[in-house]
Amino acid sequence: MKRICPECGEEYTGRSDKKYCSAPCRASHHNRARAGELSFQRSVNNILRNNRNVLAELNPDGKANVRRDRMIDRGFKFRYFTNEYVTRNGTLYHFCYDYGYRVEEGDWVLVIKRQEYVE
Repeated sequence: MKRICPECGEEYTGRSDKKYCSAPCRASHHNRARAGELSFQRSVNNILRNNRNVLAELNPDGKANVRRDRMIDRGFKFRYFTNEYVTRNGTLYHFCYDYGYRVEEGDWVLVIKRQEYVE
């Protein structure tokens, strides 16, 4: 039985449950169907990756006090982070993968590199 591929419009034959003429057409159809979902996910991952890179750049020695403006000038977005960590004394750190930060009084931010014992 001849059918029409919903992706390219070509005629094809094959098994009765076959929906596309080829693997590339099948992949193309599914990739397009998921494009919106993947686009949002990609944009959030790009923001997180940039945040991590800004923290790494401004913190070459593992611990640094940085002005908030310097981070913002490099495109850092404080609303995006991968996880939070609260120390025993209740201090909250936001992490972007292996680099964390704590907003200090005024315009300062303490930037740290994750230690192996922090989970």
